[in-house]
Amino acid sequence: MNRIFIFLFFLFGTVVHAHAQRQVLIFSKTQGFRHKSIEKGVQVLTQLLDKVKIKADHSEDATLFTDQGLKKYDAIIFLSTTGDILDSAQEGAFMRYIQSGKGFAGIHAATDTEFDWPWYNGLVGAYFTSHPAVQKAKIDVLDREHPATKHLDPIWWHKDEWYNFKDVKDGLHVLMNLDEKSYKGGKMGDKHPISWVQNYDGGKVFYTGLGHTEESYDEPEFQKHLIEGILSVIPQK
Repeated sequence: MNRIFIFLFFLFGTVVHAHAQRQVLIFSKTQGFRHKSIEKGVQVLTQLLDKVKIKADHSEDATLFTDQGLKKYDAIIFLSTTGDILDSAQEGAFMRYIQSGKGFAGIHAATDTEFDWPWYNGLVGAYFTSHPAVQKAKIDVLDREHPATKHLDPIWWHKDEWYNFKDVKDGLHVLMNLDEKSYKGGKMGDKHPISWVQNYDGGKVFYTGLGHTEESYDEPEFQKHLIEGILSVIPQK
């Protein structure tokens, strides 16, 4: 009897593990400017993730950033975070999390976050400096093979708040570039990346500068850009 029980337990446990649901954390703590689109973004991201059978938790509680608190998540999404949002112990837990092979996705103001932490600058890929008024601009889709952009035409006209960046990391794989001739207020010239991916310190990273407006989260093209970008950083099991 004991042998049969052990066998069934082993078999059942293996099946459960094989079908364990993926989980991500949507983190939207702000210590600076707070975007009105955060609540809409959380709603839409949760729905998009649910459709692909991924459980999404949303929080603005930085005390979750411990080794144990982050362990269950396959990826962390910084949704328009701003300012200094993690203390040194929480930063350490986040670093170890990425180093363990987990994923990170940054949306819009994720680049307006943790300006005094060089490791984070390397992770997110650049820092925000300024932006003009919300307006439509031409995006040149440079990589039409990546899942986050392959659904797009070579040129994508989109209305958003267009960030200018500083401390742009060398070696980023740029998915989309802004055409500064198509709008007013660009300060980076011909090379103005607005979405990119990279491998960083053991984990995978996706960033998009889009997502300032509430309306953008209703657009199918942007929704597809988001969900495929997030899926691309989740480690394969």
